[in-house]
Amino acid sequence: MKRIIIGLTALMSSIMVHAQMAVDVHTHIILPEYKELLRRHGAELEETFPLPEWEAENHISFMDSAGIGCAVLTMPAPQPYYGDGVESAACIRHVNEVAAETKEKHPERFLFCAALPLPDVDAAIREAIYALDTLRADGIKLATNSRGQYLGDPELDPLMEVLNERHAVVIVHPHRPTPYPENIIRITPLAMYEYPAETTRAIVNMLSRNVLVRYPNLRVVVPHCGSFLPLAIPRMKSILPAMVGSGYMQPVDWEGNLSRLYYDLAGNPTVEVIRAMLTVTSPEHILFGSDYPYLPANVLLSNLSRLKATLAADRELSRYVEMFLWGNAANLFNTSEALSKDDSTD
Repeated sequence: MKRIIIGLTALMSSIMVHAQMAVDVHTHIILPEYKELLRRHGAELEETFPLPEWEAENHISFMDSAGIGCAVLTMPAPQPYYGDGVESAACIRHVNEVAAETKEKHPERFLFCAALPLPDVDAAIREAIYALDTLRADGIKLATNSRGQYLGDPELDPLMEVLNERHAVVIVHPHRPTPYPENIIRITPLAMYEYPAETTRAIVNMLSRNVLVRYPNLRVVVPHCGSFLPLAIPRMKSILPAMVGSGYMQPVDWEGNLSRLYYDLAGNPTVEVIRAMLTVTSPEHILFGSDYPYLPANVLLSNLSRLKATLAADRELSRYVEMFLWGNAANLFNTSEALSKDDSTD
């Protein structure tokens, strides 16, 4: 318990002292064992591009060069499930435990959001409880879909209840859609179009079922600048009354649902993209994300420099530089709250 408290105290101190250092909420831990499982199933290119290499020391070196104080680790796509639930659960347990060890070894530099062995909901619940209660994960990473099981599906409600009880932060990441347009993806890799579409599809499904109102303690991070949600939400709002009147949909609590969504800036956004995000959220809900290590470090460094210059040059957005780069993430991953919970259990 003392080790946990010391680690959390160090993290809070690091964030507060280095106020100008970014908190990166969109990074990936990619382990050899995970890649080996994909290789055995011929799935190295399931997401249409090769997985990059990752090592904690290289990640920290990148962070130091970029002025990033802390990064949130998550498992990447694809979901390592190929019909064998035991194999999948073992792989994901290993990823989560290595992420926890990495955080323990570098408590000022890393947080992690644990992966879950979906589509097996019972196994996912067991792993969520273990990860949050024992490994002290800082949140949960969920795929937009796990072999066709989409966020918002009723079968996930028991898992959402467990996460809601623990006030979990949920980081969403797109995976290959199921089913998917094979001929289109053959020409245009997933990251080009289908990832934003897939993210929007999953969040729209959650909104349509009022998931975030029914489980109000969840806080969900939408990747890649909100994807197409700034376009989709106004259209949904305009069409919904007719759909409800015809019995095709239920009413949606827009304010209640949207108030629990956060958005990361991975994807090198322009001013126009950031302004579009602000039509569906508030400045307090926008977070920095790099997508390390999916692009070369020099490209990510250039992207961050460009983002800082973009924000600083805009009269309105310049007020939010510190909020976007570190302040909002420090509030979302509330280390002072975690400390008080640990003290109460002694």
